[in-house]
Amino acid sequence: MLSQELKAFHMVARLGSITQAAKKLGLSQPTVTTQIRNLEAHYGIELFHRGGRRLMLSEVGVQLLPRVQELLQREADIDFLLRNSGQLQGRLRLAATAPYYMLDLLSAFRARHPRIEVTLTIGNSQQVVEALEDYRVDLAASSQLEQDPHFSRLVLGEDPLVLTVHRSHPLAGRHLLPPAALAGECLLCREAGSVTRQLTERWLAAAGVQLGSLLEIGSRESIREAALRGLGVAVIARHEVPDHPALRVIELEQAPTITEYLYCLKERRQARLPAAFLAVARERAQR
Repeated sequence: MLSQELKAFHMVARLGSITQAAKKLGLSQPTVTTQIRNLEAHYGIELFHRGGRRLMLSEVGVQLLPRVQELLQREADIDFLLRNSGQLQGRLRLAATAPYYMLDLLSAFRARHPRIEVTLTIGNSQQVVEALEDYRVDLAASSQLEQDPHFSRLVLGEDPLVLTVHRSHPLAGRHLLPPAALAGECLLCREAGSVTRQLTERWLAAAGVQLGSLLEIGSRESIREAALRGLGVAVIARHEVPDHPALRVIELEQAPTITEYLYCLKERRQARLPAAFLAVARERAQR
């Protein structure tokens, strides 16, 4: 019981929000609130100062946080040791910002090691990197270039950005477009932190192109659905474009290239399960 309450305290302390902590933990907001209150009531302490939009750690909370972090890391180390001991078996935990490269790797890995249980979590770049840092996953794939010296990094592949439009769009008959052709168009895009969006905006800005508007949508799948409904045009990686008769793919002049990376904590890249997955990834990257 105390372990769950300390995990709730740790996440609230990191994020400064019970709502955000509940999302991260996969719990309801009332459950996290109750866990924090139970911890405070049991010991007769106050862990957070409740005022304003962000919860702030009390003096006791500041003292407790590094001890809880150390405890959770030890718990993760024990779990990792047990899962990677003995014969090559157990559970491998993966995270990715997009499934495309990872699913190909997973298919090859499963063919070689069918007894290994695998979980794959999809999230944005910040989420998958945090999961790797917190030992909640063993490897993470992202198009975000991370320079953290604690990570080992492997390039999985590179893909050019292309324009995707509905077949009825005026640009649908073109095969190659300059950036100026997107002037005045409604661009379907991810959130501001998206690597694809950042590359697209820099490419258009360098060409002096002004878009008509932006329609921000929360997932790649939703962007493709919006393109199918003719709500705008989308600039996405070539391998992310689905094979659909209503969509047209158009190459872009001097289009940016998006790179996908596979990350692992250096301290754990020699562990049996991550090492086995990295071996498959290296073999496919060299083809």
